[in-house]
Amino acid sequence: MTMKLKIVKDNNPIMRKKSLPVEMPLSNKDKETLDAMLDYLKRSQDEEYAKKHNIQAGVGMAAIQIGLLKRMFVIYYETENGIVQYQLVNPQILETSVKKCALEAGEGCLSVPNHHEGLVHRYYKIKMRAYDALTNEDIILSAQGYDAIVLQHEYDHLDGKFYYDRINPSRPQERLPGEEII
Repeated sequence: MTMKLKIVKDNNPIMRKKSLPVEMPLSNKDKETLDAMLDYLKRSQDEEYAKKHNIQAGVGMAAIQIGLLKRMFVIYYETENGIVQYQLVNPQILETSVKKCALEAGEGCLSVPNHHEGLVHRYYKIKMRAYDALTNEDIILSAQGYDAIVLQHEYDHLDGKFYYDRINPSRPQERLPGEEII
């Protein structure tokens, strides 16, 4: 039986709160929640399913997006090199690059029904430490480009931030010196 998840929208005040560390070892309830979140992402990327259930496709989801103030998020998407999937608990960003990057088409979010035009400036490379509930081990992730953007987007949710907070309101399309546009 799959847990029914309801996505919390950006106008809900809980979305601006800072999520709290998850108690370790991971409880069965937290693992079930992470499994349900991952399942939701997989289903959201199935065009037919998403249309039938009127849900938006997503590549990441933080616990706060289902109303839980817990520092954990899931990621799921396919690349030409295979599937990228994580169930990250208590992530910490250890290092960031000087170089920045942004998605040319801008970012989107399951909790944000309205599109916000503009470049979201993020670090091109990051190193993140977390417990991965999929593999049951502490890991250190080194990511760059799109992968780094997805991780930073979800990490921002843990601190009550949205991608559009990072768009320059007076110059939304302005590129930073040396920035890589993806």
